[in-house]
Amino acid sequence: MKGKPMKDNPEAFRPTQLALALAMASLFLLHALPAGAAEKEKELGEVVVGNKRDSGVKRPFLRDEVAPVESCTVDEAIRLGATNLTEAIDKRPGVAVQVECSICNARFISLNNLPGRYTTLLIDGVPLFSAVSQAYGLDSVGLRGLERIDLMRGAGASGLHPDALAGTVNLVTRRPAKDEVLVEVAVGSYGHRRVDAQAAQVFSGGALSANIHGNRHDGVDGDGNGVSEYTGYTRKLGGIGFFVDDFGGFKLKGRVDAIDEKRNGGALGSDYDGIKGSRSGNPFDFSKGPNASPWADGWVKPADGSKVNYTDGRTGLSEIIFTQRQSAYVTGERRLGTSTLGLAAGYARHDQDSFYEGNVYKARQNQGYLGANLKAPLAGGVWTALADWRYEDLRSRANLPDGTPANGLDNTTFRVPGLGVGSNYAFFDDRMETALNLRWEHHNVYGTQFAPRANLLWRHNEHASSRLSSGIGYRAPTSYFEQDHGILESIVIRNQTSGVEKSTNLMYTFDYQDEDWKVLANAHATRLNNLAYLDVGGTESVLRSAGEAVRVKGADLQVGYQFTKAISGSVGLERVFYDFPVGTLAFARPDRRAYLTLALDSGPWDVFVRGTWTGPQDLQKFYYRDTPHYNFDGSAKPDKSRAFWTFDARVQYAIDKRWAVFAGADNLFDFRQSDHDGYLWVDAGGKVDVTHIWGPNRGRFVYGGVRFEI
Repeated sequence: MKGKPMKDNPEAFRPTQLALALAMASLFLLHALPAGAAEKEKELGEVVVGNKRDSGVKRPFLRDEVAPVESCTVDEAIRLGATNLTEAIDKRPGVAVQVECSICNARFISLNNLPGRYTTLLIDGVPLFSAVSQAYGLDSVGLRGLERIDLMRGAGASGLHPDALAGTVNLVTRRPAKDEVLVEVAVGSYGHRRVDAQAAQVFSGGALSANIHGNRHDGVDGDGNGVSEYTGYTRKLGGIGFFVDDFGGFKLKGRVDAIDEKRNGGALGSDYDGIKGSRSGNPFDFSKGPNASPWADGWVKPADGSKVNYTDGRTGLSEIIFTQRQSAYVTGERRLGTSTLGLAAGYARHDQDSFYEGNVYKARQNQGYLGANLKAPLAGGVWTALADWRYEDLRSRANLPDGTPANGLDNTTFRVPGLGVGSNYAFFDDRMETALNLRWEHHNVYGTQFAPRANLLWRHNEHASSRLSSGIGYRAPTSYFEQDHGILESIVIRNQTSGVEKSTNLMYTFDYQDEDWKVLANAHATRLNNLAYLDVGGTESVLRSAGEAVRVKGADLQVGYQFTKAISGSVGLERVFYDFPVGTLAFARPDRRAYLTLALDSGPWDVFVRGTWTGPQDLQKFYYRDTPHYNFDGSAKPDKSRAFWTFDARVQYAIDKRWAVFAGADNLFDFRQSDHDGYLWVDAGGKVDVTHIWGPNRGRFVYGGVRFEI
């Protein structure tokens, strides 16, 4: 299978038709089933009014809330081999992890196939990540100490965070129920080494937990030219969680976390000083890989066929990023009669020391959050009033390779007080629930903004329900780092945007669950206005707003089935349509995906297999409308990418109650983009760039390890 998935007939598998067939079958099943008696219940704490599902052996796709909140437990994520946030939520319908540089591997979480900077990351509902800290920080968000990851797609998803134009990812911490110790050690391909340790102690009135994570991985050069496609890194993180059942009447929980990561992409190895000092000659071989150059020390200039000599040493195609981050937050909740008062406070500091192909960029960001909300029964429903305050300061210093300073290019000072009100009502004997939210904010730079959101839930019967959600969100456009993080040729960046970026979203969700089946179907449409993009010039670049709207529409479907008590499986399908002006959606996205899973949980054995099919991507539409891409031999890059499958598998065997061993493989059949199409490209004038991305940047990755817990 290596290198030949769907090669001869990329249209042979048509997930669109299968999606329609399964959707119609699901609706037929719904109307064929008798309506059951619903259990009536009201829960003020989560503002849930109505039915609660029986937990059963299968966990539903959605949480029992008015809004469509998908959830992934940490146990599930670890079962499929995930060790951090990006690995835990990737490869699922409507959710993807987008790599935005083949050298540094900056990653963002894309919801509904929208740019990753529009996804807001929360920890127990507290926003402590920005676009700057997400670029390299997401890979360092560990899973230990968490209970689950909640995903909510759509503009202004939570009603509390209007800057979430695509949705929110909320990390929910786990309160330990007993004293515990867990240690897991793993080794794998490409010099991979990992250790995880977690401990918890429960005491009268509360609990403490602590976790550490260490991980290293060598850079991976799939095509042999000496330039990595998968970044090498050394990553260390640790945290302490605390839970207090009664502190002046408040139930508290919080965390303190620290992250230290060093990564290098481009020239292989971790000799950071040596790479930075290598600024002449040619250490690479550009005659290797598909459509390679006829010369090892340069490439063809497409405009006239002449040779472009490469003489910039290891520095010229290397990016080295050191990241340090510290964060702390606390949330509290107190009952006041029939009402509930909630408080939250958080702070994060992010330091980045980066080296981009000879350019130096150093940034320090401080973020803070204060919030309070009151939930109370009123006029037959549940009403919520909230007030919060957010701040974000970024200060940066930069130098071009010749020493020219470029300080303060993306300096920001944001102060944003906000007020909000929400109401939840149930109608028709709790068959229908509504949740309406309106939020006001005053941005110190962009002025007053309003963000409304409405959610409606209709229970067809005890097994099935429909949800309709609509919202408007806004986001303050910031400068070049998140737009084009490796560009430091400019010494001035002018902000000529026409105002905030705005998103309007409409989403329909259907879910069904019985003893054997569970179904989740979504249809969504998003319109983005004033999308910010960077118009890169020489010494001066301009941040502009797109004159036309970006529109993304799509549908996705997941169907799960319990074959036996021990065996379960699922199929997922996704279809997306894109309409956008040149320069706005900067990275290729597939318009079709399919997902398969199969799991076995029997006695000491735990087996999980996952397959993901990615359809052809329209590279011409995303990459070439303004600047054609060429290979090193002067030939044009393909207009479409290949369709391909990837398969992941993990097996764990419990020796006894304390000891277990596991082994697994990601990308089992070793499909790599670099076998078919290089990540590096040149324009007509022969200038090289590193952003031709559409497929896996690492081949087969095999790992194994041991787990001990008490």
